[in-house]
Amino acid sequence: MDELVVSTVVYLPPEETYEFLVDFPRYADYSKHLRNVARRRGDGGAGTRYAMRFAWWKLAYTVESEVTEVDPPERIEWRIVKNLDASGRWRIEALDEVPEDAPDDAEAASRVSFEVAYDPSSANEGGIDLPRFVSLGWVVEKIKPAITSEAERLVERVVADLEGAARPVELTVERRSKSGAG
Repeated sequence: MDELVVSTVVYLPPEETYEFLVDFPRYADYSKHLRNVARRRGDGGAGTRYAMRFAWWKLAYTVESEVTEVDPPERIEWRIVKNLDASGRWRIEALDEVPEDAPDDAEAASRVSFEVAYDPSSANEGGIDLPRFVSLGWVVEKIKPAITSEAERLVERVVADLEGAARPVELTVERRSKSGAG
């Protein structure tokens, strides 16, 4: 399993940030490779399912995700239930003080983290129309850097929409890889 955590500070209280993040279909607006998010069932809370259509290079792939748990305004948990072994969460933590380098009009601040654990080799090869002479292993190695840049782009664009304007966003990015010996 590979793990990725991208976090930053947003200058809003956790409640406003949570309400924004729980709206999964909006994520297609922030991603270069996520083409569409369609709600399959639910109201955004636990049990809500979404079909997420990704496109990268000459490939298109749909995964189905489910919100597994919500703890407003601090956490939104999800997992992929079809075509990939992955899960993750949004964490929102209120900061006791607004950082010194915050914009002058900032009255509150929260740390927002996008966390994901995934096994890129678990992609259902039957669901991918690979070009001739292209292996799934080659695709997996090429897409790993794209996953990190997509997560960074997602968090940066979410912050811009949340705060109402783009600004330089300082991201903390952590990557870990765990071998699945078994």
